[in-house]
This record gives sequence, C-alpha cells and structure tokens, in this order.
Amino acid sequence: MSETKKDFFTALYQVAKVVNASLAAERVLEEIAACVADTMAVKACSLRILESRGKKLLMGAQVGLSDGYIRKGPVLVQKSRLDKKALKGETIYLKNAQTDDDFQYKDKARAEGIKSLLVVPLVVEKKAVGVLRVYTEKIRKFSADEIKFMEAVANLSAIALENARLHQALRRDYDLMVAHKYRLDDN
Repeated sequence: MSETKKDFFTALYQVAKVVNASLAAERVLEEIAACVADTMAVKACSLRILESRGKKLLMGAQVGLSDGYIRKGPVLVQKSRLDKKALKGETIYLKNAQTDDDFQYKDKARAEGIKSLLVVPLVVEKKAVGVLRVYTEKIRKFSADEIKFMEAVANLSAIALENARLHQALRRDYDLMVAHKYRLDDN
C-alpha cells in the first residue's frame, strides 16, 4: 500500500473518531478542517455551513486562511456559481480561483495567494447543508484518491452536523418536558 493511501485511511479514521466522540459541532468541524489540511498538504481548508434561509454559506471552521480573507464578505449562494454547483451535489475543481469566473472573490484569492480549489458538498438526506473546501498556493490537480477522501470527509462532516442538530432538538424537547412536569407537580 502506498504511503499516501495509508495517510488517507488513517486521517479518515481520525475524522470518524472525532465525529463519534463529540456533539459539539464547532469543535468537531475545527478538528476536521485541521486534519484535512494536514493530510492533503494544502494551504487551507474550510467548512462552510448553509444558513437556514439557504442564501449564505457561513464559516463553520477553517485552518490556514487569514482573518482578512475570512472577513472578505459574505459567500452568497446566488453570486457564487462555484457554491451553487456544489450545493446541487457536485464536487467542483477550480484550476485557478484567481481567474475563474465561478469564484466569487477572485481579487481576494489573489491577495491571499490561493490558486486551486476543490469543493465538495456536505449532504444530509439528499440535501446539501454546506461545503468542504481545500485551497492550494500553486496550481494543483487533485488525484482520484484525494477526491474520494474529501467526499468521505464531507459525508462524515454532514453526519457530525446532523448529530449536533438532533442532539440540540432532543435537549430542547427534554428541557420543555421537564419544565412542564415541574409545573404540573406544583399544581
């Protein structure tokens, strides 16, 4: 087995352990972003989550991006052809974000030193809930194994988000039930 495949397997195992160990979505996503950036030897990695109205992608976690780049402005689904495609379930490769018309902030990519991107949707029950992105400093073509790794991590990330959402809903229902019970007991 090649060293690269072994690293992908080990990294995927680490991501699965993180997802299984915590219901704190922010912490899980931060660890996933760090693991992906390290494993794929890229400049940066981000996980963006689709806000409830479906109009913006909000930063869920990132590693390797400057504060200036993160605050560049909103990632609007209608203006970002890249993210619009990804949110329809496509894995998207951009050879050069600095010149590609599908990238919303080409000038910011140039200032940040970003060239190639790989964007993979986070899908829960056939519905995209966000995107996983990796960014490189040089033009880079991603291998089939790298794409499969990213797609697997994106699926695990979506599971982590869904687990956190379900946990919050159960917690809220439990708290309401307990509050209702105490009101009944007081009567």
